[in-house]
Amino acid sequence: MYKLVIQGGNALHGTIKTSGSKNSSLPILFASILADEPITLTNTPHLSDISTTLRLLMDMGGEFILESDNSLFIDSSKLTNLVADYELVKTMRASILVLGPMLAKYGEAKVSLPGGCAIGTRPVNLHLKALEELGATIEVKNGYIYAKAKKLIGTEICFNQVTVTATENIIMAATLAQGTTTINNAAQEPEISDLCNCLNKMGAKISGIGTSTVTIEGVKNLNGITYSVCPDRIEAGTYLIAAAITGGSITVTNIHPQSMRSIIGKLIETGADIKTEKDTITLDMKGKRPKAVNIKTGTYPNFPTDMQAQFTALNSIADGHSTITETIFENRFMHIPELSRMGADLTLEGNTVVCKGVKSITGAHLMATDLRASASLVLAGLAAKNTTTIERVYHLDRGYETIEEKLKSLGAQIKRVQD
Repeated sequence: MYKLVIQGGNALHGTIKTSGSKNSSLPILFASILADEPITLTNTPHLSDISTTLRLLMDMGGEFILESDNSLFIDSSKLTNLVADYELVKTMRASILVLGPMLAKYGEAKVSLPGGCAIGTRPVNLHLKALEELGATIEVKNGYIYAKAKKLIGTEICFNQVTVTATENIIMAATLAQGTTTINNAAQEPEISDLCNCLNKMGAKISGIGTSTVTIEGVKNLNGITYSVCPDRIEAGTYLIAAAITGGSITVTNIHPQSMRSIIGKLIETGADIKTEKDTITLDMKGKRPKAVNIKTGTYPNFPTDMQAQFTALNSIADGHSTITETIFENRFMHIPELSRMGADLTLEGNTVVCKGVKSITGAHLMATDLRASASLVLAGLAAKNTTTIERVYHLDRGYETIEEKLKSLGAQIKRVQD
């Protein structure tokens, strides 16, 4: 098992290229099931979650080839095994996204109830209820979802709460349904827009993209395409914080600044000087200690829950007091005890963390618990005095492509070592 060892105290400087979005790549990979031909994805990140998805598709009869230019050729057009097994699904919450495409194309699916990061319950009942409204018969037993439908029929669906994965699942299922489906109170994340744009290029008829009301006119079949995945705004935000927390300056390329307005706004509040261009963001702290900022997570376009832990690390060493309120996941605070061991003054009150910024924190031996918590510990280690060691970095590999190499290119003293 690997761990990261960080010698903190270096201000980060330089330029870094953002990888393709994990949260966009995963649903698009599952959308390949809907096509009658292979698809090719470019700008796909090299992550363990991507590898898990590809293994799942292979287990069901799909094939893939990683081309010499790092594009990914996927042929999931003729699945022979309509079972998503527990051994693969248990490691990744997004595996539930196999359900809608399989049901739409093949009329049946057996999918294990998913696992993933232990940051909250994240029930799948919204997915199942909406699929039933489309005409599916659903039964949950022995840890598996059994779904059948001779033909999905378009209808009007209204989610009683905003949900990203359920929105994606139902959009994919509805592309091959008979008639028109309207999703009300749909999630509006840029990654959902990316999925819709990809599906439309494959021949789907989706309108209302990027709004809370999405309409899908069912088609008979979808085609193979070549598609470039959108950049990862969470990765970009994490590296911008790495510069801010160390008093440095960086330029992030291959990014859509308009998708990061809430993140950029909070970074400006910390005192960072930020300039944006068409596909770049430049942040300069000019050696200053960041100012504390209040955070409240929410669905897009509000502040993303996937950046909450990273801003907690930043607020730990910021000038002033702040509060960070988590409204999406009830258990997304497992980084708090680890940051406290470094000397951060953090108090958890219900779903809010009260942060009293300290001038410095000290390196410690830490345990990563989930993907974004892991990132927060890396950020804290970059700012801390002395050495920080982070165990269980396999969590990081789910969402950050070669994180230590990218940070090294900015001047960080960080290395991956094996126990």
